[in-house]
Amino acid sequence: MRHGVSGRKLNRPTNQRVLMYRTQVTDLIKHERIKTTEAKAKELRAMVEKIITLGKKGSLSHRRQVLAFVTEEQMVRKVFDDLAPRYMDRTGGYTRIVKMENRKGDGSPMALLELIQ
Repeated sequence: MRHGVSGRKLNRPTNQRVLMYRTQVTDLIKHERIKTTEAKAKELRAMVEKIITLGKKGSLSHRRQVLAFVTEEQMVRKVFDDLAPRYMDRTGGYTRIVKMENRKGDGSPMALLELIQ
């Protein structure tokens, strides 16, 4: 039974999937928008929102938690110095998923995941 089990496997082993999530979250913070499949975008949305919420709290413990997930130290600084003040008056909903046309090669539904300005 799958009681309480959440998340998508995306046809990858756990270590590869977690590393893909970490890399894509870092890239989203860096470029503030990425183009990916809808399933990945829906998974990444929750992770990015948790990272930004930790940035808004701002303590040393929260900075270390973000540093443990985000792969570049410069992006951790960006979360705490730029993104956290930008979203200080919002209680959530820092990202937007815009559906795009299907990928030409395999027909996968694509989406644009971006941070709201």
